[in-house]
Amino acid sequence: MSTKNDIELLNFFIFNSTYAQTEDGEEKKVLYFYPPETDVDSQLKKVGLCEALIKFTASFNPTEPCRSFYTQKTKQFLFQPEPNFWYVMIVSVPCVTVGWNNEYQSDRVQENVYSSLLRQSYRMFQLFSGSFSSLIGEKIEENVNNLRTLLKNFYNDYLVNLKLSHCDILDVFQGISFLPLGKEPFLHVQSFVNLVETTFDPVRYSAFLYNDQLVWSSIDLDDMQIIYQYLVYSLLPSHLDLELQGGSLPRSSNPAIHHYGSFVTGPSNLRDSVASTKKVPKVFLKNNTKPECFHLVVYRALSATLCLFIDEKEALTSDLFNALDSYLGPQLTTLVSEVAEHCARYASMTAMNENGPKLICYNKLNLAQKSTVHLDNRKTGNIAIPETTLRIIADLNEDKKLIKQEDGEVFMKGINETWLIGKFCNFREFYVIVNHKKASLVEISEEVKKLFDNRLKGLFFGD
Repeated sequence: MSTKNDIELLNFFIFNSTYAQTEDGEEKKVLYFYPPETDVDSQLKKVGLCEALIKFTASFNPTEPCRSFYTQKTKQFLFQPEPNFWYVMIVSVPCVTVGWNNEYQSDRVQENVYSSLLRQSYRMFQLFSGSFSSLIGEKIEENVNNLRTLLKNFYNDYLVNLKLSHCDILDVFQGISFLPLGKEPFLHVQSFVNLVETTFDPVRYSAFLYNDQLVWSSIDLDDMQIIYQYLVYSLLPSHLDLELQGGSLPRSSNPAIHHYGSFVTGPSNLRDSVASTKKVPKVFLKNNTKPECFHLVVYRALSATLCLFIDEKEALTSDLFNALDSYLGPQLTTLVSEVAEHCARYASMTAMNENGPKLICYNKLNLAQKSTVHLDNRKTGNIAIPETTLRIIADLNEDKKLIKQEDGEVFMKGINETWLIGKFCNFREFYVIVNHKKASLVEISEEVKKLFDNRLKGLFFGD
């Protein structure tokens, strides 16, 4: 009989060694520690080991800090987002128990996947709270205590929702799924978004998504990357769950106006919008300049999502929310119908055989990603290929970086007659999985070439 353990988060902590000036004040360097009930002595032992690792490895390569540390039962990942600030995540290595023997499956915890997850945890905090340097400022002692409170409030919720066992190559890419639209519907979306920004002065930037795919954004791509991760993998799924449970309230403040729009962040009841403004999060956008703070108001109608970035100094009044709802609801409802019609035509032309090739694509230049392997955005393991194949893709991605080879092709054949092909060119990556028994290398090459010519030529790769 065998049992299988999932990957579990054992520890997650943040420290800054410069905050401990004396031995009596060692605990001051610990800014956050998970689990929170861990005693101080245990926290200091974990942090002390990391400090020793960092100093020891720096003697070999001062320019590249220590990134990971492995034991048989655990893997530890380290990340320095800002000078002297260190993030550490320790996860368990799953094992299979057969009789009295434990076989630890270290290959399931891949460094590039979980290191990316650790980096994203910092970027997500930075999105909602700003950088450490901006939070600390000059009043170090006073502001460090405030920072500890911010970290505690944020990560106590954030870490609970991590799905470590279902992280994969998409967590490495952290890309954006773009919706391929024809010229006419795309121009209609662009015109609508521009009109919203013109009509409502408080709105500085905006982004438009349809079915969790980005259509238009006026913010910097680097900012949009982390906002997209927040929207698609956190905010929108939880909002959809609430709607399915009957938690959404009447959509329109005016019964005479018929539309299907409602606020995702903002008032759930427009008659009491002032009390509901607490639901509107604040985000920090870099925009290639000094970070600015904005209210993130998210409005949804049917399958369309509109994100509005409103200057922090602007008051979120009931009049503003009512005006937005009256304007956006009918307009979005009409626009969604046009976009949906185009998407239906496009889907019928590009429909893939259920048993046909599966693909994962990523364009580093514009962060575009596409996957027919992942069947939803819930990170529940709902995938169309075996987990082992997905891990091999992440290994190929890591191997490509290690050998510093940007262009090339890889053909692999598994013991179950499954072919895995990787193609790298011009900062783009393409992986295709073909389940074609008894096919030769030449036949697989031809099938992949047809897939490129019919579906991806000019989109992810050049001629």
